[in-house]
Amino acid sequence: MTRAVLSLGANLGDRAGTLRSAIDALKADGLVARSTLFETPPWGPVEQPPYLNAVVFVRGDRDAAGWLARAHELEQAAGRTREVRWGARTLDVDVVTVTADDGSPVLSGDPVLTLPHPRAHERAFVLVPWLSLDPTAVLPGHGWVADLVAALPPDDVAAVVRWEHLH
Repeated sequence: MTRAVLSLGANLGDRAGTLRSAIDALKADGLVARSTLFETPPWGPVEQPPYLNAVVFVRGDRDAAGWLARAHELEQAAGRTREVRWGARTLDVDVVTVTADDGSPVLSGDPVLTLPHPRAHERAFVLVPWLSLDPTAVLPGHGWVADLVAALPPDDVAAVVRWEHLH
């Protein structure tokens, strides 16, 4: 058994519906909790519409590679294509952390699945929803999520806005 923190984002089509479908699909995989949705500006060099983002906690019989495979299955089910790096997408699911049943973090330097996620500590669209779900969260190798949020540029944090259309 492992526990994983997954970050979900969508900025094409019915963003909320896509995220709802992915979260519903994760119920069969051991969904433990989910954040509310947050609207966030796009990240990266490609001009695109704003995202809706959420963080979920899952617990199940998958190892880290299994959570990545499940993330790719969810993306494929949502019609995701990988044409432009950091481009617009129907669904993006990132494995942020994986924790073994004994509480130890799963660490990986594999470029296919680096754990913890190599840029999670820089991304308000991951950290703010995660902090809202668990105020005591720790990102392995980086520290308390609350401290990471406090260290981000205030404008980045302020741009992550609770999306009031879905609770």
